[in-house]
Amino acid sequence: MSPLDRRQFLSRSALTLGAAGAGAAAAAAAAGAAGTDDPTAAAAANAPSDGLAGAVPFDGPHQAGVLRPASAHARFAAFDATAPDAGALASALQALSYRARVLTAGGATSPLDPDAPPLDSGVLGGTIAPDGLTVTIGFGASLFDDRYGLAKQRPAHLTPMPRFAVDDDLVADQTHGDVLVQIAAAHRDTVTHAMRELMRTVRGALELRWTVDGFQGASRGPTRKSSSRNLFGFRDGTSNPDPADAALMDRLVWSKAGEPAWAAGGTYLVVRQIRMQVEFWDRVGLREQENMIGRHRDTGAPLGGTDEFQDPRLDADPKGARIPSDAHIRLANPRTAATDDQRILRRAYNYDRGFDRAGTLDQGLLFVAYNQDPARQFARIQERLNDEPMTDYVSPVGGGYFFVPPGTGRTGERSGWIGRTLFA
Repeated sequence: MSPLDRRQFLSRSALTLGAAGAGAAAAAAAAGAAGTDDPTAAAAANAPSDGLAGAVPFDGPHQAGVLRPASAHARFAAFDATAPDAGALASALQALSYRARVLTAGGATSPLDPDAPPLDSGVLGGTIAPDGLTVTIGFGASLFDDRYGLAKQRPAHLTPMPRFAVDDDLVADQTHGDVLVQIAAAHRDTVTHAMRELMRTVRGALELRWTVDGFQGASRGPTRKSSSRNLFGFRDGTSNPDPADAALMDRLVWSKAGEPAWAAGGTYLVVRQIRMQVEFWDRVGLREQENMIGRHRDTGAPLGGTDEFQDPRLDADPKGARIPSDAHIRLANPRTAATDDQRILRRAYNYDRGFDRAGTLDQGLLFVAYNQDPARQFARIQERLNDEPMTDYVSPVGGGYFFVPPGTGRTGERSGWIGRTLFA
């Protein structure tokens, strides 16, 4: 992008900021009434009262989409950087953050000039409800090559995603990327709108490499805490570490000493597109399915148990009489002192792309995990799973490793942008 183009991007983003915050003026009043100076949170008070979720602040010490529970809908989009220099790349990331801040806050939109192209597509109407929207930005290892002078700033544990033993079907143009954007919200049209708006913000600096849509199945009881089901019919994410436990997140998720100074407060994101051979799976006996997973399909309880969140007590079944020694839950999380620091924070989504050319269902799991060190955590888990029986029914086809930088700063700052510390 030329300097003029970058200025236009930023000025239009700033103008949109003002437009969406016709929102913001009213939001300021709402903020004062609520006793806060956070315009993002205040925008929620200005949102339509139609049952759509409120605003999630874009600003803060960490990016908002990391610890929040998975939303009903998400899109993951990986981009190749085409910006001619580091300045243009920084400007694009700045504009991306500014637009994301507007979209997550919600509020009224209005054209600056009736004869000019509108600043917003209008897909969500004249007033954007926040809908719990989060936009999370990550950087791939390839961004830290020689193009932009960032090689010495590469996060300590950031590498391209290695090829594991089960990765025979990886598709090159569905793998890796310089920049990843995770968009999540309660409704699909919110996600679609955000993707469209963000893409036109970075046009000329970032070029789409791959994208995949995910959705969360409803938990459908028996309690609100029940995990949703994947497309094999089993509950997914039951044994996640508690994101509300700050000390645990410091140990398993957030970056620690040894990282470049700019990366403090970030985390590593693993994304895996895993195609499920659902039509073959549907011909497998239920008992065999449950033995492969290690859980009862109906309740999600460990085999021999009655409740989803029961401790499977693998220590009391060392020979695998109750839960087979090669069951997924035993290999993924052996629940030993030696593997305790290998746990990951999972955010699983389902995907459905319809049918392939052979008329076979193209459905699967969008595996998403946050961790402090992919080699210590995710890769060790994956290596244990390489020989599990379920590998006959799944085929990883894409994804990558990404570093999710820290947030912009304190909530309500509004001047920060994701990646600012990298370019400082």
